Amino acid sequence: MTDPSLESKVALVTGAARRVGAAIARRLHAAGASIVIHYRGADAEAAQLEKDLNARRAGSALKVKGDLLAPVAPQALIGAALQRFARLDFLVNNASAFYPTPLGEIEAGHWEELIGANLRAPLFLAQAAAPQLALAGGAIVNIADIHAERPLKDYLVYSVAKAGLVALTRALALELAPAVRVNAVAPGAIAWPEDGQFAPGERARIVASTPLGRTGAAEDVAQAVHFLCGAPFVTGQVLAVDGGRSIFL
Repeated sequence: MTDPSLESKVALVTGAARRVGAAIARRLHAAGASIVIHYRGADAEAAQLEKDLNARRAGSALKVKGDLLAPVAPQALIGAALQRFARLDFLVNNASAFYPTPLGEIEAGHWEELIGANLRAPLFLAQAAAPQLALAGGAIVNIADIHAERPLKDYLVYSVAKAGLVALTRALALELAPAVRVNAVAPGAIAWPEDGQFAPGERARIVASTPLGRTGAAEDVAQAVHFLCGAPFVTGQVLAVDGGRSIFL
């Protein structure tokens, strides 16, 4: 299969300044799309990505800062995209929060943040974007997690949030059909958290239980998102990008 061209399309990628989000933004841009780079706090990285993409194709990238948990954020982001590019073809819900919440230590704030970032924000962004995506015959791609199906111990609220995102993906595929396709990518071990949540021994155990025997790269997720953006007869699906690890979970 050849990579689908996204020439003249516009994609909004949340959490796009760094890591997996930046890889998705670069991949879709290389395929021809203009990119709305959403970010929350990574000012320098967002500015550099915007500069890089615009250097490759003038006027093709716009950075927009915002807290996705703010009630005005969905409409503000969609409005910024339309003001700059006058259309919206793809919404990639990549922004996420991830940290452990062992049972017995869960606080209301943990629920608000993890459910908010991983489930509530994608829902309200999808709702705000839906009219424009329908006009374009576009698509939504949610970044889920293999632990949506098989929970990760001590990450109870996160696992519940991602399970909700998978359910949201399938429900939106029904609600928005036939005009808008909605799918998800479920990564496995791709980019380790930068705050040391997984000790070296645990990382080694995870790699050892992965059939392909290695971690993936951000580009692997970006490639899957690219495919789903351009797959005209695929909707309501969750594509695992995990080196086969979910076989053993």
